[in-house]
Amino acid sequence: MQFVWMHVQDLVGKGLALTVLAEFFVYAVASVVPLALPLAILLSSLISFGNLGEKFELTAMKAAGISLFRIMRPLTVTIVFISIGAFFFSNNVLPTAQSKLWALIFSLRQKSPELSIPVGEFYGGIDGLNIYVRQKDPVDGKLYDVMIYDYTQGFRNVSVTVADTGQLYFTVDKKYLLLRLYSGESFENLSRKEQQATGVSSIPYRRETFSMKQVLLDFDSEFSRYDESVLEDQHVSKNVAELIHSIDSVQENAHEQSREQSSKMVNDRYFYRENREARQLSALEPAERRESDPELWFRSMNTDQKLNAVRCAREKAQTYRDQVDYNALMLDDSQRYIRRHEIELHRKFTLAFACLIFFFIGAPLGAIIRKGGLGAPVVISVVLFIIYYIIDNTGYKMAREALWPCWAGMWLSSFVLLPIGVFLTYKAATDSALFNPEAWLREYERLKKGWKTKYEHYRTSLRGFSLGSIRHRRG
Repeated sequence: MQFVWMHVQDLVGKGLALTVLAEFFVYAVASVVPLALPLAILLSSLISFGNLGEKFELTAMKAAGISLFRIMRPLTVTIVFISIGAFFFSNNVLPTAQSKLWALIFSLRQKSPELSIPVGEFYGGIDGLNIYVRQKDPVDGKLYDVMIYDYTQGFRNVSVTVADTGQLYFTVDKKYLLLRLYSGESFENLSRKEQQATGVSSIPYRRETFSMKQVLLDFDSEFSRYDESVLEDQHVSKNVAELIHSIDSVQENAHEQSREQSSKMVNDRYFYRENREARQLSALEPAERRESDPELWFRSMNTDQKLNAVRCAREKAQTYRDQVDYNALMLDDSQRYIRRHEIELHRKFTLAFACLIFFFIGAPLGAIIRKGGLGAPVVISVVLFIIYYIIDNTGYKMAREALWPCWAGMWLSSFVLLPIGVFLTYKAATDSALFNPEAWLREYERLKKGWKTKYEHYRTSLRGFSLGSIRHRRG
């Protein structure tokens, strides 16, 4: 639903066929799988082991000598196969679905809205025109008291047309709109060129009275698809092999471009230095002195020479700075291209690994809390998934903005959740009462008692130290 609301303006009011909408939702569902699959595994493992714990089936199996790891073994094998399938899905199916989805979205954005001129307000659904209709016949669609503002020639050359009645027709190919007007007038401002061409420079506008007038408008109501080949070089439409090949190719080109820019700057510096030494041959002081002790040479100048030298140095430094900024700007596109491809490359592996992590979080957690059904497991799953989503989105943005390396940003959620899964698995295997309030209360009372004993011990020691100090002073 979040994805649909992001693109709702591309869907509503376009008069799209049901097949196009169904195709859009199918591709959108495929793009949501990387988020939905880990959550589904977390929820299903929580419910399964929560039901086993709630009905004391886990207790019975453990009493029979079956460990938790042996109980989890069949599901672990199943999750491994699901993770492998998730990788192949993100590597083979998802790029195709993403290419088709974005090609469809671009096509929907170019689709003209369905023509429906309202009554009593201006309609701007046709490019360059604003149409106002005071009344409309619902049977034959005839328009009454029509007013049209035409901005196709710019705001300074607006033409206004008013008519008593009008009628709209589509051409046979559905690419043009024919507007037929009856009993009206049109007003148009004349530009200077038109005034000179007509020889009527004293008349600022043109007025036309007509009994019937036809206006042909460019309004393509057909749905035309974008070619999917326009997305071939995008990171969302590539598998692992294509991503690696693109990264290597662009990196090599970026390195070559960087080497050329560095060599050019060094050569320019040497060229400037040689010219400067040639100019210094005719100077009053030898060049060797200027090179060996530039500070003493600068102090020997008069005020005008110093100002001139500082100005030249500043201009040269600014020139080099502008050149460095320009080189960085030229290389920034390549670096952004590489980062996007590296992020997509790591994402294909993080999906499969997230399935494993969420299983080893959900299964032990269900065995610990011993609550099945759709109550507590749903709440816990949503909370854990929100935490995972926030961490994953933070890492993604850090990698996208080049604040972190791509591997660190994309694997951040796995680095954070993996220790939690290991900890919960250990606690479940050792029958720890991790979420038992009575166990936490007993632990709190034990710590409280220990703190109280230590406090009394320190207080007694401090009192003895104070009495000893007083006796020592009296003696």
